[in-house]
This record gives sequence, structure tokens and C-alpha cells, in this order.
Amino acid sequence: MKKLAALVALAATLATPAWAAVQTVTLSVPGMTCAACPITVKKALTKVGGVSQVDVSFDKREAVVTFDDAKTSIQKLTEATTNAGYPSSVKR
Repeated sequence: MKKLAALVALAATLATPAWAAVQTVTLSVPGMTCAACPITVKKALTKVGGVSQVDVSFDKREAVVTFDDAKTSIQKLTEATTNAGYPSSVKR
């Protein structure tokens, strides 16, 4: 029974990527032209699975997104803003 429990624990550990981590990315969203635009951008980004925090700045035309890279990717984040009508890219 102990071997079975150890095997189950090992399988659960191996099923989760060891390299997964919480990341933060800043997206440039130049298409935001009014004070209401950040609401739409934030809503689109928070609907992406794995996103834990979104801060959108109209003045800076950017969105700072914290996400779990095992559940989503930067590509999915930029797709979400583009699908909402606000194309974005990683701010360098």
C-alpha cells in the first residue's frame, strides 16, 4: 500500500511541469483612445485562464499582466486583446 501511495504521489508530481512559474509581462496597447478602453482590455485579459492580475493604464497605453505560464502564454494574452479590438505587443 505504501508503494502505491508513493507511486501516485510521484505520478502527480510528474504530471505538473516543474518549470511552470508565475510571470509578469507588460503589453503595449496603443489603440486605447479613450478612458473607457482600459475596461474592455482588462475584461478581455482577465477572461484568459491562468491570469491572476491585470493592471491597465490608459495614460501609458499599457497592460501589466501576471499569469501562470503553465496555463497560458503571452500569445494568448495578445490574442485576447486583439479579439477585443485592441491589438497589443510585448513592451520592450
